[in-house]
Amino acid sequence: MNIIRQRIERQIFSISGLALNTIDYEHPRGDPGLFGPGSVCWRVHADFPSMLCGGIGALMLQMMHPLALSGVWDHSSFREDMLGRLRRTSQFIAGTTFAASEDAQRLIARVRDIHSRITGRAPDGRPYAASDPALLTWVHVAEVRSFLASYMRYCDPRLSDEEQDRYFDEVARVAEALGAENVPRNRRQIEAYIEAMRPQLVFDQRTAEVLRLLLNAPSPNRMTSPVGYLMARAGIDLLPEWAQAMAGQSLSAPQRLLIRSSMHLLVPTLRWSIRNGASHRARRRVQGHPAP
Repeated sequence: MNIIRQRIERQIFSISGLALNTIDYEHPRGDPGLFGPGSVCWRVHADFPSMLCGGIGALMLQMMHPLALSGVWDHSSFREDMLGRLRRTSQFIAGTTFAASEDAQRLIARVRDIHSRITGRAPDGRPYAASDPALLTWVHVAEVRSFLASYMRYCDPRLSDEEQDRYFDEVARVAEALGAENVPRNRRQIEAYIEAMRPQLVFDQRTAEVLRLLLNAPSPNRMTSPVGYLMARAGIDLLPEWAQAMAGQSLSAPQRLLIRSSMHLLVPTLRWSIRNGASHRARRRVQGHPAP
């Protein structure tokens, strides 16, 4: 069984930021990083299955903003290297959550530098800049809203209202470090912000192409292909109903049931297999002994 677990873990790591192998999560000893193991974001971001599902849902929602989509469309290689983008995004989330403080700050500085060079014009003629504080806030909110929704659906639905608000308050720190402004910091503010943004969102030909790529994204191997297929559909299921309708992806009650029941069968195996993820390594760094 140990051999099977290790094989599954290797396959999972192949699609995560750990595949880049550029962060030492176990050193320096005693450094709690930006948040520390007592934070809610450590708990939420440590659950790889819900983070993967949430990340897919987040990207679907983010790309409904035409300026966010234009920045990715014009300056990213995601259409040719979807897996690479997934790894880099995964590394940023894991690094800013679990890495030592210096590594986390280095990741933030690198992304700020990249953002400073991403500018252009959307098809409707509007200028965009990846460093735009308002655009950074949209990308952040779409992301963390999806992460928490996925965590509560597939890991811990009993997370209290106070803990949910703490999560949004904690992760706002990273968004602000990237340059976001007026970042919502609790559930009420998050919901009001997304509702206020709805008139700015569109689903056009380019958005449809991003969705098509996500739903048909290549997997590293045949073993991970079924997982990717299910995760993409579960990501759609995380979208607000109005966003699903915009994308022409409204799910029936039987479809939702099938997706969620399949996920609940899959995720325990994924959790069982992961024993040396970023959160495990970080806990060893902070506590000086292996994570349970």
